[in-house]
Amino acid sequence: MTDKWNATHLPDLTGRTAVITGANSGLGLVTAQELARAGAHVVFAVRDLARGGAAAATVGGSTEVRRLDLADLDSVREFADGWDRPLDLLINNAGVMMLPERRTEQGFEMQFGTNHLGHFTLTNLLLPRITDRVVTVASGLHRAGDGVIHFGDVNLRGRYNPTRAYAQSKLANLLFTLELQRRLTEAGSPVRALAAHPGYAATNLQSHHANPLARAFMAVGNKVFAQSDRAGALPTLYAASQDLPGASYVGPAGLAEMRGAPTLVGRSAAASDPEAARRLWTLSEEMTGVKWGLEPVA
Repeated sequence: MTDKWNATHLPDLTGRTAVITGANSGLGLVTAQELARAGAHVVFAVRDLARGGAAAATVGGSTEVRRLDLADLDSVREFADGWDRPLDLLINNAGVMMLPERRTEQGFEMQFGTNHLGHFTLTNLLLPRITDRVVTVASGLHRAGDGVIHFGDVNLRGRYNPTRAYAQSKLANLLFTLELQRRLTEAGSPVRALAAHPGYAATNLQSHHANPLARAFMAVGNKVFAQSDRAGALPTLYAASQDLPGASYVGPAGLAEMRGAPTLVGRSAAASDPEAARRLWTLSEEMTGVKWGLEPVA
């Protein structure tokens, strides 16, 4: 039963290494704290080394800090080029949410570029060294917006909306997980791809909404309705440590998946579409220049 599962049930992770993107605050920091407490060596993959170092200093256990800016694919490549040892666990946690319209260093819409393309690039470049699993943090809001990937223009030029862009990026996270698992299985790899979402968890993500009224509403919601970031990190920790099938999606067990203990949850039909997942993968390769490079296991 998962209704009583919490971070104290994590197995002994001594000798294992985990990279967590965006580990300096919110869900990422809680995830780092708990994995380190369980014995893992935790790598803080963060944009700001000073903030990452300050956060890592609050974590008991073995940690290190490395620079990674998911909104700049050159930074992603530099991080991957500097990784020279086996990696048990990659947690694609970092993200931006409902920003005013902005572009990444390569000119992509910021939410799609950061939340999906940055992690797509990082995962593929590190994949030959990953030994256990990839966990990507998605959102129940993958059902929001238009509920589809805008393949004709994923950068949403001329029709940008903060919610539409965020929902598209989170839908992309789930389709990425689906296609990654298909490719891993086809290659005969033991590595698993999973996704998780925190429900409604109080973090600093909500403070960046493009609409001031929405920011105020979310600030109230964080205090009144949301569960803590510590509770919100449980689905990620569950996906990172439990014996689950590849392509599993973990979220809170409570009403509307807003809060509660971690359990397997459903996803929209659009997020379950294997053809859309393949199409997104091809488009992502074209946009990033990063190709699938995992050789089949003999």
